[in-house]
Amino acid sequence: MLSKTLRRLAVVGMAGVLAIGIAGGPASAAPATVRGGRTTVTTAPGIAATLLRNGILPIVTSPGREGLSIRNGLAVTAGFPVTGGAVSLDPLGGQVLHRGGIKFINLRTFKALEVGDFIIDLSTGQLTGRVNRGTARVAVFDLDLSKASITVDGSTVKITGVGLNLTAAAAGALNATLGTTLFTAGLRFGTARSVVEV
Repeated sequence: MLSKTLRRLAVVGMAGVLAIGIAGGPASAAPATVRGGRTTVTTAPGIAATLLRNGILPIVTSPGREGLSIRNGLAVTAGFPVTGGAVSLDPLGGQVLHRGGIKFINLRTFKALEVGDFIIDLSTGQLTGRVNRGTARVAVFDLDLSKASITVDGSTVKITGVGLNLTAAAAGALNATLGTTLFTAGLRFGTARSVVEV
């Protein structure tokens, strides 16, 4: 179930989007089609350095784009194109689809695990991903919107400050596959910023 914070933010942000309306029905009931955009993830302070120090290399897979930042310590940034989806206000729900992923490689053993083609699921408050480009999909992050903000400018929705907390399932899979104990449930992996066109 979504937290009260998530519902409040979604109502404020999506109300503006859905007010654009979709021909043939009331704005509050009609889903808004997601036409494109981009989500950028930045690792939390200390995460990138800890991973690299322990021989774990995160690589962003195509068509995602990777960058580095040293403004507040070493951080990895990953940008993923939004490819579609649909969201609704009443009832609150829907999904935002992405392409690209993150491949975690243990440089000491060359074992690897990739999660990608992320979906932001408003119904569950989670971000899910496909594992190793297969059909299996797991909840990778729980979304923390306690410090998030949403602005609407015409058909563009900007969501910033979304916390990404690693789920128990994702932490377990990463540890088991990579042969490490670095990943823990609830670990603040980073924050996300989405710019979505509807």
